[in-house]
Amino acid sequence: MYYFLQQLVNGVTLGAMYGLIAIGYSMVYGIIGMINFAHGEIYMIGAFISIISFLLLGILGITWVPLALLLVLLLAMVFTATYGWTVERLAYRPLRGSFRLAPLISAIGMSIFLQNYVQLLQGANVKPLPPVVTGGWVLGRDGTFTVQISNIQVIIIVLTVLLMTVFSWLIAKTPLGRAQRACEQDLKMAALCGVDVDRTISLTFVMGAALAAVAGLMATLYYGVIDFFIGFLAGIKAFTAAVLGGIGSIPGAMLGGLLLGLVEAFWSGYFSTEYKDVAAFCILVVVLIFLPTGLLGKPEVEKV
Repeated sequence: MYYFLQQLVNGVTLGAMYGLIAIGYSMVYGIIGMINFAHGEIYMIGAFISIISFLLLGILGITWVPLALLLVLLLAMVFTATYGWTVERLAYRPLRGSFRLAPLISAIGMSIFLQNYVQLLQGANVKPLPPVVTGGWVLGRDGTFTVQISNIQVIIIVLTVLLMTVFSWLIAKTPLGRAQRACEQDLKMAALCGVDVDRTISLTFVMGAALAAVAGLMATLYYGVIDFFIGFLAGIKAFTAAVLGGIGSIPGAMLGGLLLGLVEAFWSGYFSTEYKDVAAFCILVVVLIFLPTGLLGKPEVEKV
């Protein structure tokens, strides 16, 4: 029971990071119907900006941890959002009226470009970060086995819940959210009704990139090491989470991320760690066989 509880904590933590990245996939797909395969690299860039920001704050002598975390979070979100906006302008907007495969190929090319861009600027070696947030809480003890939740895990879970609440309110209650929902239903009609479609799509990419930056910061703090290739596997898994929950659904993306994180944690805890990725993708295949639109997705209605 105690071992199960420990894996549950680990799975929720991992799922929170997957869910934040998956929201970016769902937001972009929900509005323009395209998959941004460069989104994993945006997450990777967010992680690198985070570690660079920590180094700069150390040089400036800012050592109070809460202030340093807040500053790094803001810097990572702002600069990573700029990369997200640039990807939309370069890889998507010029091809919006083209055939459907063109933006997909462009996004894959942008993904490869960003990987090599970071590799050339930062080098191919892994970048370590000394522990910034330490300590934790004991949830239970069974003989020699102790169930713990670290402070960084608490921060990850609380911050994820807070961001999900804020973004859900933003989409449901603000003019930008109404514009996004209008574009999701019909881009041409939204434009005819006065919605600035280009601005709405750009801001959607910016929002998705900002959430990916938060996930990148979390991964940097949680694992303590990053490299230029971390965006590939994380991006594939986050895309899997988005499809699992229902591509285009933001709550579905978060639910899919949590389920994927739990599957990986429990498989690693009770079976073989080497096959945790295989288990996650097998779960996806099974779900899509019986629920092709995902857990919370809605079937697409063809307009005639």
